[in-house]
Amino acid sequence: MDTNPIGIFDSGVGGTSIWKEIHNLLPNEHTIYLADSANAPYGLKGKDAIINLSIKNTEYLINKGCKLIVVACNTATTNAIDFLRKTYHVPFIGIEPAIKPAALNTKTNAIGILATKGTLSSALFSKTSGLFASNVNVIEQQGVGIVELIENGKLFSEEMQTLLDIYLKPMIDANIDYLVLGCTHYPYLMPLLIDILPNHVKIIDSGEAVARQTKAVLEKHNLLNTEFLKTKNKFYTNSNPDVLASLLNSKFEVQYLNF
Repeated sequence: MDTNPIGIFDSGVGGTSIWKEIHNLLPNEHTIYLADSANAPYGLKGKDAIINLSIKNTEYLINKGCKLIVVACNTATTNAIDFLRKTYHVPFIGIEPAIKPAALNTKTNAIGILATKGTLSSALFSKTSGLFASNVNVIEQQGVGIVELIENGKLFSEEMQTLLDIYLKPMIDANIDYLVLGCTHYPYLMPLLIDILPNHVKIIDSGEAVARQTKAVLEKHNLLNTEFLKTKNKFYTNSNPDVLASLLNSKFEVQYLNF
């Protein structure tokens, strides 16, 4: 079982930002990545639809023998991970916006959160925000259109620049000193965000923390792969493989899969 792959799924290509952190920390582990781009973005769907999509992805990965599943999607985590943990026998790792470190470390008492509607309206987000950011000015912004542009290979387009200028202006006006990225697609925006935001604003995503948690859970269940063999990293998408391949710097084969 310890040589079985780690399964990772997202509503599209964004979860590769999480895959990269896991691969860097755990280079011996085999991985299977599912990009459910045909159904992206999850953030605009209702809870029942998100749970059903998460079930579909999970069952595919379990049938491929995955020993642990990373829900590399903030929206799927906040809406479906409790159900998945109750229903399936493998460990699950979830993603949620890093509100806690931003709220605890802000000096200006103002933080920004860029996330999808599905994440911002979830019970888990509300609970986390209430626990750690009740005394902080939190500027929430739905990233409407961002995922679609990334999924269509328009990461550095004029449309993206226009959206980000609009979305970040209220945060800059409120003098935020932390921006929390609440979607795994968003780390790919980093060069654009750095150009727009003042120099003092720190940008936080959950990638490294998720990789560390993945390692800790594998250790806890004695599932770490200790064999020093060439790892197999498989990437599947139910949309255009070229977009996913480009985010992986064309170093890995991406296969089309109708799932």
